[in-house]
Amino acid sequence: MKIQQSSHLSPFGGLNFVLEEFENLKIDQLLYTCLPKLSSNSHYSWKDLIFSFWSVYFCGGSCIEDLGENFRGFLTDSPYLKAPSPDRLLSRFKELSEAKYVCKTKRGEAINEFSENPTLDMLNIKLLKRLNPEKYLKRDLILDYDNTIIFTGKADAKMTYKREYGYCPGVGIIGSDIVGIQNRNGNSVAYALQEKTLETMFENLRQEGISIDAFRADSGSYKFDIINTVNRYVNKFYVRIKMRPSIYQAINKVNNWKEIKTKDGRTLFRGSSKFTPFKRAAQNQKQKGLLKEYRIVVTKENNLDGQLNVFTNEACVYSCIMTSDFEKTDDEIVFFYNQRGTIEREFDVLKNDFGWRHLPFSKLEQNTVFLILTAMCRNLYDYIIQKFSSRYQNLKSNFRIKKFIFRFICIPAKWISHARYKYLKVYGKIAFKT
Repeated sequence: MKIQQSSHLSPFGGLNFVLEEFENLKIDQLLYTCLPKLSSNSHYSWKDLIFSFWSVYFCGGSCIEDLGENFRGFLTDSPYLKAPSPDRLLSRFKELSEAKYVCKTKRGEAINEFSENPTLDMLNIKLLKRLNPEKYLKRDLILDYDNTIIFTGKADAKMTYKREYGYCPGVGIIGSDIVGIQNRNGNSVAYALQEKTLETMFENLRQEGISIDAFRADSGSYKFDIINTVNRYVNKFYVRIKMRPSIYQAINKVNNWKEIKTKDGRTLFRGSSKFTPFKRAAQNQKQKGLLKEYRIVVTKENNLDGQLNVFTNEACVYSCIMTSDFEKTDDEIVFFYNQRGTIEREFDVLKNDFGWRHLPFSKLEQNTVFLILTAMCRNLYDYIIQKFSSRYQNLKSNFRIKKFIFRFICIPAKWISHARYKYLKVYGKIAFKT
């Protein structure tokens, strides 16, 4: 077998179309405006650094080191960027980090470590507005909030409730767009100072003229201070309730039970009533004026062992949602709340497709920079796949990035200079409408 080698041929020719789209969006202007000014002696601009970083994931890499070992050589001829070494990239990202803050909750003994990065958070929101300006002019936006665990053995990682070391970032999502991230150490429970986390997210969105109509969260947000904060920013909220004696008293007041047959043959009962939560917390904080009446939607099902509940005298398991929405039916509220289950899919995408399982730094605040920049890459991919799938027949808008790489990025190509102009020569058939 005779082999003819070409040092300028890249197996990732499709990446050039992605980088061209970044140019069309003028993301480099956003980076220049929002990020700290670099020295005039700096060999690489923020555009070079961050475009190269995002290229790692658009080419199927799993960590920053892949830039040096696997991809840098193929990016050298690109007219869109100058590819730095992984060490240069990591050192610049460290410079973007901001000091974490350490505190204790009023009643807890654990030392909580939180890390935020307002500069990158605002850059992310500005980017989202550029990607989809019409969406963020709407007044019916829904913010979903949840925490996820990233298991890691980094030097400052603390033990999580799952008895493994890691971080527990809080993430705000609108649709499939990541709009806010606060990194937390693994020993910080989800409700600890969550009201400050949410206030920061809401204020960042408000600063960019984005208003939120509804808020959804799990039982980690069922807390007096958190609900009061949410009420200041949204019209309606939907929160899963932690079961406690006061909730069972509200369940006993439900008198409009309706039988429901599920597709898998189960029998459920659903009803609702009004109730006023957090009376003790309001009394302890001397804020009774903030107490409000809400609606509780209860779904119950017979338990398997037939054991009676001591508070309701029924052999049932209960699922409760608290809301400030008195207009929707019980079924509509449950259906609407259950739609937030898609947030778990987003965590899966971030961890498996965009590097959240492979944190590069040993410090919480530095890994916060990494989490936000990879979330921005996730947001960009969602835009790219939506747009390219309408122009390229072998792509679909629901493709994960691995499939996108196989179908589109892995196209042999090389840049050719001719008549003072650079052309991209593609080796293969690509039905892409440019």
